[in-house]
Amino acid sequence: MNIDILLPSDQSEGTTNTVGQWFKSVGDRVELNDPLLEIVTDKVTVEIAAPSPGVLTEVLKPEGETVEPGEVLGRIEADTAVRAVETVGLSQPIAPAAAPPAPEDLSPAVRRLLKEHGLSPVEIQGTGKGGRITVQDVEARLADQSVRPSGRPSVRRVPHSAMRKSIAEHMVRSMSTAPHVTSVFEADLSAVLGHREANKAAFEAEGARLTLTAYFVRATVEAVRAVPEANSRWHDDGLEIWDDVNLGIAAALGSGGLIVPVLRGAHTLDLAAIARGLQDLTDRARNGALTPGDVQGGTLTISNHGVSGSLLATPIVINQPQSAILGVGKLQQRPVVVNGQVAVRPMVYVTLTIDHRVLDGFAANGFLSRWVETIEQWS
Repeated sequence: MNIDILLPSDQSEGTTNTVGQWFKSVGDRVELNDPLLEIVTDKVTVEIAAPSPGVLTEVLKPEGETVEPGEVLGRIEADTAVRAVETVGLSQPIAPAAAPPAPEDLSPAVRRLLKEHGLSPVEIQGTGKGGRITVQDVEARLADQSVRPSGRPSVRRVPHSAMRKSIAEHMVRSMSTAPHVTSVFEADLSAVLGHREANKAAFEAEGARLTLTAYFVRATVEAVRAVPEANSRWHDDGLEIWDDVNLGIAAALGSGGLIVPVLRGAHTLDLAAIARGLQDLTDRARNGALTPGDVQGGTLTISNHGVSGSLLATPIVINQPQSAILGVGKLQQRPVVVNGQVAVRPMVYVTLTIDHRVLDGFAANGFLSRWVETIEQWS
């Protein structure tokens, strides 16, 4: 009996899914949960596992082809034992016969990258679960210009990864779809830093790292309440305004890629719950453990680009089909005038890049005014 290999239906709207590499060829023997192929989007690369033990009989979607959620990618001729189980109606899946791979085992995608670039696993520090080497670890190693194999010329041509090409397409599409306009404010973080210093130990005792991003999330929720249109999507016949605030937190990967995991229901969370949610997303992003569901459904995005030293970035490209993206720059001690006197305060620049079809400058300034007010009057 043939069993379909399907692209999961929980892929995000507006995301292009492209077949990366097939790890198995027609006629190859596969076991349950063996990695069969990789699917690449502008947000995450995922492996599709074998739904059954058997033999791969058809590859319907070749490498490089764009596919839609629910499409059949290929087919497996199931083993006799599997067919017998299905015939008698047993509902329990057959467990894989092989033991789970050791933490140091390499995925097919990692093995391919190592082979392409002449690298050895011993050269790379794995950041995945149990020290496993991830694709991001290999790409970060390749991005390190201080590491150059002997004999390699000083100028080299590096092929684009599937993720980089997908990101590029997404950025071009966003710029051609939405007229981008950016407003710039600055905020004094004195109140937030005082609160964090007084409470971070208590938060950590409860299992929550209290980062500045948690405060930025809370302020963004308050700003959305003041200007709900910032949490929306443009349609030709009207504006779709979401009641839920699902915040994408943009994070740069060492390889030059970008990933935007989503903190869901941010409007329902207090500061401690926000901190725990951010910690979970950050830890899983670093370990390469995010799923497609973790990067879909965002309604507004925050780019905390200041963590890498940037003071100001404009325009930050909107994550389609959203209508705005907030940017927060590097925290700096700067002289400012307070009540007629010069004082040194911890300051950040904060920007809101908007889809000018949805919002105008007055609305953007109202959003940022409420955001700054929340940060500067934190209690």
